[in-house]
Amino acid sequence: MIQKTQDLLDRTFTFGVNVLLFLSKLKYNEVFIVPKRQLIRSSTSIGANYEESQAGESKKDFIHKIGVASKECRESHYWIRVLKTVYEDKEIKGKFEEFEKEAFELKNIFIAIKLSAE
Repeated sequence: MIQKTQDLLDRTFTFGVNVLLFLSKLKYNEVFIVPKRQLIRSSTSIGANYEESQAGESKKDFIHKIGVASKECRESHYWIRVLKTVYEDKEIKGKFEEFEKEAFELKNIFIAIKLSAE
């Protein structure tokens, strides 16, 4: 496997796990259940779809999975922005800003991969 591919597999895995661990530490608030669950789903789906793309049955399948990973990055970015906006604690906001940056960077990487594969 190409090192860049392995690095991105590790990076997407780490992103999903870090989001899970961070959200698990936040105080329970019923209002935030849906955005947190949506973020959990989309952030972990990024790595899962990229992992799946590596076993694509065809170039078209590979491109499709990369596109899904890109869309999940966009969705994660959205939910991160929602949660960053509603939490008032500066430390929590700072962590969401880190996640926001990573989701944005991952999206750009997947867009570049998709464009070069087409």
